[in-house]
Amino acid sequence: MGFDYAWVHLNYTIPPAIILSLLYRPFFTRIDAYKVLFLVSIAVIATIPWDSYLIRRKIWTYPPNVIIGPTFLAIPAEELFFFVIQTYNTALLYLVLSKPILHPNYLLGCFPGHQTPFKTIRNTGQFFLAVCILVGGHLVRKGGEGTYLGLILVWAGPFALFLWSLAYQFLVALPYTSTALPILGPTLYLWVVDTMALRRGTWAIESGTKLGIHVWEGLEIEEAVFFLATNILVVFGLVAFDNAMAVLLTFPRLFPQVPTLPSPVLLIEALMIGCAKYDLARLDAIKQASRRLQSKSRSFYLASSVFTGRLRIDLIFLYSFCRVADDLVDEASSEGDAREWIIKLTKYLDLAYQSKETWLITEQPDVCSYITNNFPESTQSALRLLPTHILSFGPLYELLEGFKTDLDFHSDNAAKSSRNFPISNQQDLDRYCGRVAGTVGELCLELVFHHSKSPLTISQKENLVREGGRMGVALQLVNIARDIATDAKIGRVYIPKTWLKAQGLQPQDILANPDASVTERFRESLLKRAFTAYLTSRDAISQLPSDARAPIRVAVESYMEIGRVLVKKGYQVREGKATVPRLRRLKVAWKALSQG
Repeated sequence: MGFDYAWVHLNYTIPPAIILSLLYRPFFTRIDAYKVLFLVSIAVIATIPWDSYLIRRKIWTYPPNVIIGPTFLAIPAEELFFFVIQTYNTALLYLVLSKPILHPNYLLGCFPGHQTPFKTIRNTGQFFLAVCILVGGHLVRKGGEGTYLGLILVWAGPFALFLWSLAYQFLVALPYTSTALPILGPTLYLWVVDTMALRRGTWAIESGTKLGIHVWEGLEIEEAVFFLATNILVVFGLVAFDNAMAVLLTFPRLFPQVPTLPSPVLLIEALMIGCAKYDLARLDAIKQASRRLQSKSRSFYLASSVFTGRLRIDLIFLYSFCRVADDLVDEASSEGDAREWIIKLTKYLDLAYQSKETWLITEQPDVCSYITNNFPESTQSALRLLPTHILSFGPLYELLEGFKTDLDFHSDNAAKSSRNFPISNQQDLDRYCGRVAGTVGELCLELVFHHSKSPLTISQKENLVREGGRMGVALQLVNIARDIATDAKIGRVYIPKTWLKAQGLQPQDILANPDASVTERFRESLLKRAFTAYLTSRDAISQLPSDARAPIRVAVESYMEIGRVLVKKGYQVREGKATVPRLRRLKVAWKALSQG
């Protein structure tokens, strides 16, 4: 009886597990737990017979003085634990590195024109893995020094070939940071651990069954291949799982209802769906929408990564529509063109909601035809995929009314002296913020309630929607406070004229000198109102369904952090706007998630 092998775990495998668990804990979801448990179970079940055979054949051995004693099928308890802890650590690292990724974006490898190179990659991978299996079989039959390596290849090869054949496109398309790193990082780490264990005699490989080739002094080539192969299997398994989930969640026509924890049979069914059945227009729309979110709002892009399932996709579609509509109006070549865009957007909503039953826009030929004939091609997917079958129409029309307020700043005469300034008083400011941001908060909560299974009464939902609108106002006030100078460049002053008059100023004074010291007073007043609204509505977040509570908190806190940065006046300016450093945003997100 001894504790050498146990000390390997205490010193080298358990500490990374603790660190990764603490790091990922705020992000951990039910589907993550299901995924890890699923992989650990398969790893243990698949490895026990193979490992037991190697030990019984004395291909590798454990001196009695290095293990505690209990065994199962000749496998020491410490070895059984190793199957669990290695799979857990590699899986957690994969989850950490994959969290920001929107997986439907990586189903786009199925687009026409991509098939030829992907088929070549598939065939090459299958050929390589088949050769490994054949070489392994030859080494096992031959016996002697190649036995251990052959057994590794014969055992791991079929699993790798199966997973590669199911998910090769997804594996190749995903960023290397989410595939190669969780393979190579743990592999290199375990190579070092294994080297120390072999040198200490914690375990040993029978000399007649190994090639005698070393990666470096003390590390047998067989051990190096074993740890590389096992980490490849773990990551391949996780990627195949995510590939299946991406298919299930991306295509509601193929899979109208998806359980929170899909069965293995359903996962395999999703992986077996041919690319010819994929809705390529929907995939392209998701990619465009996520790029739009990433380029236009770093705070909300960060927050979107902690939403899950179809809720995340629909929220990105909602943001994409709002962004496209805003850009059509703001970037119009003239006021007349901008107002024409509002008319077209209004007509689009009229058509989308003309039926008492709000069907999917993609199933309404008249709406799709109107979009095609009246909007730029780059914007059409954002209009077609807006989930109007879930969202109420009132807030969307109010959003367009907010755009009209933006246009009221302009006049046919381009001279600044003749500009109109529609924000006359505090009520005008609140009304404007409610229209352009409070409405978005309300729409977000409608999506949350639709996708959540948490039982809330109608009155509870209505109350939360009101609080969501108030929180949207808070975020917009932060936005206005941040962008005083940026807005002045395009002739807009959202500071109420009554505030300006109290300081002996006119809106034209802000246009002429938006960086004047007095501007800071107005910024402070805007931020004060923002934080008052925020503090009033913040507690309502805890009443949201559990699966959306933490992500909503991340979205709110990430944006309110901009306000905190502005209050301290030590902010960085990027493209004319105050920004929050990336590390600080990540800390805010982690803290918000930790609150649950």
